[in-house]
Amino acid sequence: MFFKEDNSYNDIREKSLNQWLDEMSQHEDVAVRGGVKLAREYMQYLNDQIKKLKEENQLKNTYLKKMSGK
Repeated sequence: MFFKEDNSYNDIREKSLNQWLDEMSQHEDVAVRGGVKLAREYMQYLNDQIKKLKEENQLKNTYLKKMSGK
């Protein structure tokens, strides 16, 4: 609560994944290159879902704090 969330592990992991996907986008096999686009789209979808769930959670927390204050 009082400390800033440490995302260094997640940042390193994401950079590593992106580097690997960049390398795979240069692969000679067409199926591998096509999979890179799919993987990037799926990662974006998952990040969007995480953001949506965090916003919903914040809204619920705000509502519950209001209700407990009454």
